[in-house]
Amino acid sequence: LDTGISLDDLGPLNTYWENVRQMYGPFESGQLSGSSDVYQHEIPGGQYTNLLYQSRQLGLTEKWPEIKKKYAEANMILGDIPKVTPSSKVVGDLAQFMVAQDLDAISVLEQADTLAFPDSVINYLRGSIGIPPGGFPEPLRTKVLESRGLEPVEGRPGASLKEYDFIAAESKLQSTYGDSMIDAKDVLSHALYPQVFIDWKEFEKVYGEVGDLPTHLFLNPMKEGDEIELDQGSGRSFLIKLLSLGQVKEDGTRVVVFEVNGERWFMPVTDNSQQSEGAKREKASGPGSVGSPMPGVIVKMNVKVGDEVKEGEAVASLSAMKMESNIPATATGKITRILVNIGDKVEGDDLIMEIEE
Repeated sequence: LDTGISLDDLGPLNTYWENVRQMYGPFESGQLSGSSDVYQHEIPGGQYTNLLYQSRQLGLTEKWPEIKKKYAEANMILGDIPKVTPSSKVVGDLAQFMVAQDLDAISVLEQADTLAFPDSVINYLRGSIGIPPGGFPEPLRTKVLESRGLEPVEGRPGASLKEYDFIAAESKLQSTYGDSMIDAKDVLSHALYPQVFIDWKEFEKVYGEVGDLPTHLFLNPMKEGDEIELDQGSGRSFLIKLLSLGQVKEDGTRVVVFEVNGERWFMPVTDNSQQSEGAKREKASGPGSVGSPMPGVIVKMNVKVGDEVKEGEAVASLSAMKMESNIPATATGKITRILVNIGDKVEGDDLIMEIEE
């Protein structure tokens, strides 16, 4: 069969895509071949690499084989559902949660009214992403919703979705970020992914418009001695050389020295890769101790010292690699200690707060 394509013409294309593959090396998961156990765990191909990366970030690298087994178990707990976006994420979130908390199917059902399930799991059981073909798993669904005072979504979720005021949203965003910084695409992005949009704007406030940077420079930071030419168009061209990286100071900053078109620039930056060795956090133990269900970042605090809470009430929220969970009160009583702030990184079982019954 003659395709009409010259082998000589294919050579440059092959070279081009080899270089592209290297450029996106930072996003490689390490999974370079197929795996026969897919017939057992049924993890979709696109999710497989994402789940592997998330597991590494959660400190569960050594438990990857167990996560794959738990994925199959979590799928059955949720009703053996079709695994596509976003339902596959629900199964993956539950699997990682089960591994982090050392849970099996029986303990998930027995403790369903008190476990700090990921929000995606609770929203699925509520019906926020639709009704699974085989119906919702019972009595799991009833225990989860009733213990949290949640009403199920009846019918197709989109049918009861409230109208969105795009004009009011645009006005609010412009007042926050400036008229020139918000267009129709930004308004739509915020409507679909409000927290992601806010995080991006905070990033942009610190680092500027990084979209002007060449992809390879953004993904692979410069090393000492590296020199690049950055063309900003309209005669704006910069010759930039990284001269030195200063030592990390006690406050976590270091001075980076660049040479820009022959002029030296001294820029203090925060080095997030350097973590000071501080005292380890207390671990949750005993009645009234509220611990982190898994490694992550505290993104919300719903209570303060002195507040009265009921067992099961959401007292804080934790974000871990796109997986957000409400942390419930472990007892009914008064908050006597809070050991974290919003933005703090925590490990599994780190003590968040204490409740005196």
